[in-house]
Amino acid sequence: MSFTVLIVDDSPAMRSFIRRVVDMSGFDVGKCLEAGDGEDALSQLESSWVDVVLTDINMPRMNGEELLRRMHCDDLMRGIPVVVVSTDSTEARMKTMLELGARGYVTKPFHPEKLRSELERALEVAHV
Repeated sequence: MSFTVLIVDDSPAMRSFIRRVVDMSGFDVGKCLEAGDGEDALSQLESSWVDVVLTDINMPRMNGEELLRRMHCDDLMRGIPVVVVSTDSTEARMKTMLELGARGYVTKPFHPEKLRSELERALEVAHV
C-alpha cells in the first residue's frame, strides 16, 4: 500500500529535506505533496486525500497550530494523522499540539531516524 504525504513548511529547503528523508524512509510513498503554510495545506487537503501530514508550526498566514485546529473541526480531515516538525521544543507547545491531535512531534534539527520513527508510529496507528 502506498502512502500520500503532505509536507507543510514555509521553507522550500526544509520541505525538500523532509521529502528526501520520507523517500529514503523505506515507506512506500506514492505521492508527496507540499504546502508553504496552513492555508495552502487546507487547500491541498480539500482536493486530495493524504495519509499523513508533516507540518511545521511557525509559518506565515496560517501556522501549524491553527491548521491542526481547522483539521480537527472537519469530519474528514480529523482522522488524518499529523506529525509536527518544528524548532519549538518547549514542553507547553508540544503539549498543546498533541492535545490538538498531533500523533507525533519532532524537534528541528532532527536525525532522519527520529522522523522515520514518528512517521511509522503515526501511520501504524492510522492504518491498523
